[in-house]
Amino acid sequence: IILYLFNMQLRDYQRQNASEALDILRKYGMVYLQHQTRTGKSLTALTIANDYEAKKVLFVTKKKAIQSVVEDMKAINYLFHLTVINYESMDKVGTDFDFVVLDEAHSLSAFPKMSNRTKYIKANFYNNPMVLMSGTPCAESASQWFHQLHINRNSPFANYSNFYQWARTYVIVKDRHLGYAVVKDYSGAKVEAIELVINPIIHKFTQQQAGFVAKNEENIIEVMMQPITYHLINKLKSDKFYQGKTGSIIADSEVKLMSKLHQLASGTCKLEEGQSVIVDKTKINTIIDTFKDKKIAIFYYYIEERKMIMEALSDKATNDINEFNSTDKWLVLQQYSGAMGINLSKADALVFLNVGFSGTNYIQALDRMTTIDRQKNKVYFIHAINT
Repeated sequence: IILYLFNMQLRDYQRQNASEALDILRKYGMVYLQHQTRTGKSLTALTIANDYEAKKVLFVTKKKAIQSVVEDMKAINYLFHLTVINYESMDKVGTDFDFVVLDEAHSLSAFPKMSNRTKYIKANFYNNPMVLMSGTPCAESASQWFHQLHINRNSPFANYSNFYQWARTYVIVKDRHLGYAVVKDYSGAKVEAIELVINPIIHKFTQQQAGFVAKNEENIIEVMMQPITYHLINKLKSDKFYQGKTGSIIADSEVKLMSKLHQLASGTCKLEEGQSVIVDKTKINTIIDTFKDKKIAIFYYYIEERKMIMEALSDKATNDINEFNSTDKWLVLQQYSGAMGINLSKADALVFLNVGFSGTNYIQALDRMTTIDRQKNKVYFIHAINT
């Protein structure tokens, strides 16, 4: 438990946002801050808790964002007890809180089944006054709204017992053919109908409203991979199988084939025997040559890619944001969630060695560069040329 007695002035828009969101919270029992990154959501949420006269506040966020929230609390004159924890460690702090803040709330949005962390929050904090926050609450489908909001008794969808019942009203369900099976696709949510119901508890705020002017400049750097990479790709496309000296690659379904091609196109592959191997260092070598005089953050997707990057960069790489900010080292992050909750404004550019399939993670990564006085965010994608 942490108690701080310092003082800091909020920006005018943060004070106004907190006041407006507090009105929503008092009326509906929950409020969702759909504020874009770098606009000060954490300070706004802490101010809401203070003005609500909360006594014991639980603030749940990503692990890498904990220090930032703690520093915000150190700088402001609020007298409530604050516990800041990451989602994976919630069970270590108990449930004795009278106010809950859930940062990066889109991480609770899995559907059609509820994730374990979402189940835990619903089971333990269902009756608490609650602030949820995310700049990207449903980047892939409006169906992502249901479980995020259903964790609280004041949810606009509280009269639905589960996602499937809710989907009968708010989703156009389709059959999706995956090659090996036919599954139900629940991503076709009825956006306008959902927004009509949830809008009373949503408070929106954009970077433009806060005075940010930065624009994203996206660039593609095309590279020719080594012959072995194209040989393996073509072999898997034709035979669905490859036997090498150290192991085998099997791609006997469309999903496995797509995954193996995705891996190989960035220089690594997971073998059928379980181990992963580095096949082609073209992409990381291109990054080193292209950005040798710049300060960059590199995003990877597969774990073996991290090994490849770290080996190539040696002592020039770090995965610690504080070390990145205080040295000339490059930051290496997994695209899945590495950028959530951290400030990448000191990077000259973001470089994607590989790109995953999550729109949320992509948007989060780009927005972390933005500051109020920055004019342009430079983003680069290293793309393997098809042959």
